[in-house]
Parts: sequence; C-alpha cells; structure tokens
Amino acid sequence: MALRSDLRNVAIVAHVDHGKTTLVDAMLWQSGAFRANQDVNERVMDSMDLEREKGITILAKNTAVRYAGVKLNIVDTPGHADFGGEVERGLTMVDGVLLLVDASEGPLPQTRFVLRKALESRLPVILVVNKVDRPDARIAEVVDEVYELFLDLDADEEQIEFPIVYTNARAGWASLEEGAIGEDLSPLLDLLLETIPAPSYEEGHPLQAHVTNLDASPYVGRLALCRVRNGSIKKGQQIAWCRADGSVERAVVSELYVTESLDRVDAAEAGPGEIIAVAGLPDVTIGETLADPEDPRPLPVISVDEPSLSVTVGINTSPLAGQDGSRLTARQVKDRLD
Repeated sequence: MALRSDLRNVAIVAHVDHGKTTLVDAMLWQSGAFRANQDVNERVMDSMDLEREKGITILAKNTAVRYAGVKLNIVDTPGHADFGGEVERGLTMVDGVLLLVDASEGPLPQTRFVLRKALESRLPVILVVNKVDRPDARIAEVVDEVYELFLDLDADEEQIEFPIVYTNARAGWASLEEGAIGEDLSPLLDLLLETIPAPSYEEGHPLQAHVTNLDASPYVGRLALCRVRNGSIKKGQQIAWCRADGSVERAVVSELYVTESLDRVDAAEAGPGEIIAVAGLPDVTIGETLADPEDPRPLPVISVDEPSLSVTVGINTSPLAGQDGSRLTARQVKDRLD
C-alpha cells in the first residue's frame, strides 16, 4: 500500500462544550488562515445559527490546516449521541482521533459514545486534556478516568498506549508535560503528524470515492461529500455512480471542491485520501460510491446505528403515592389555581 505523506485526516471528538471547536479556531489562527485585520467570529466552525446560539456542534464539518508542509483535514464532529449518524459518518473519513477532555469535568457520557465508535473503527487516539488553566482542574485524576474508560470499552494493549497532550485552547497553547505552559500549538500538531497515519491507497487502483455526507449549494445544488479511497477524480470527468440499490449509472463531475482553511475552493483534480465535495449527482445519497466507469467497484455501505427510543415505567414511590386529591376535575383545579 502506498501512503500520502503530505496529508492527514483526523477527527476531533469530545463531550459537548469541552472546547473542540475553540481548539480548531486556534489551529486556524496559528496556521495563518486568517489575516491579522480580518473580522472572524468566535467558534468559526459552528456555522448554523442554532450551533452559535447554543455553543454546540450538530453537523460534522471539515476544515483544513497546513502545518510543516502537510495538509491536515480536521473533521469537527458532534458531541451528542443524539447526532450519532453524524459521528459515525465523520469517523469514516479519518485515520485517527483527537479525544478532547475537559481537565475538570473529565470524560462524560457523550465522550464514551464517540470514543466507543472510534475504538470499534480501530482508529489511533491522542488524548488532549483541555482547559488545564481552570482553577478546579484535576488533570491527573482525569487522565486516570480516561484510562478506566478505555478499559471499560475493551480497548486492547495497543489502543490504551495513547499519547497525552495538555492544552489551553482559548489561549492557543499546548504542552507535552503536565503543569508546563506552552508557547503555541506546535507540540500538539507535531504529535498529530507522528501518531496519525497517512492515508493509504493502492497504486494503479481505479477510482473509488465513498459518499459520507451531503450538503447543498444555492448555485450547484446537492453536493456529495466524499473521501477518495483509491485513484483520482477530475472536474468534468465521467464517473460510474454506484447506487445504494445496486444499480450503476453514468454521471459527470460538474464541480469539484476541496477544503482550504474554512473555504471550499475549486479543484481540477483530487487524489487518494482527499476529502472532497462533488456536484452533478442530483439524487445521490449517503453510502454510495463514485467509481471508474470502466471498472466500477462499489465500497461497502456505511452502517449507522438505528435510532432508538427508551421508556422507563415504574411504580410511584413518592411520599404522596396512593393518595387522591380532593380537586380532581379541570374546573376545580383551575379554580384552585386562580
């Protein structure tokens, strides 16, 4: 298998509000993605109004940071089990995970859900202990709690030997030593390049691109967000569109985009490992494959946990159990309230 040494694909996963979007902001600033005089919103990755209002991430998004000659595609995934499908699809695009944990709160239930998905996918993990400047930080205890969480999730010996980095995302620094204050995020970025494997592909293999998500543009319509597994794809190229029902249709790539910083930019061609957006497939759905028309080889459909609803029924154990009130009708209750 050949490797794309100039590329890394990594997801940031965490419990809601532990600072993952803020950390991406700091990476973008330090990589020179913004001009010094540019007016930039806080938490620039949160693009939906609801996300900005609540300070949470709902949709998996991709941004790109350039560091030491390597393009880092960073997928900011939701921290809610409620958006589990978004998490699973986001993890299919990456080769490793930054597990972000609050230095005070430690790993919480949503952390457990997302980490379980990452371990099932056999993705290498870097533990990022964030907000180490908090007065109530308990860094050593939180690291121990993460080790216990890995054991609870049946992580093997290789998975549990994860590297640890300590950060203050709001201040924009990272350190490999507990208690030490760093100057910038370079220790984290260097560790990322060392730990997260480069995308692998088979040389000479025909095109295979997996549709992992969908988006829309007011100009070109529906966009298929894909990771190129093998081969390369070009703007204007005729491709085989392997549908979910097993049929294969011919289509043309009318527009091709890659991510630079926060922006989608036009690209003439994209190679293996790249995360791309493709226009020209009006009815495309998640899990389908874009392939070589001369040799179409569909990839397996992405499996997502079915939505579940749980109801707990129990006996009334309150102090008033078994007692009836004297005012039982709606009129009597209204009169009493008035």
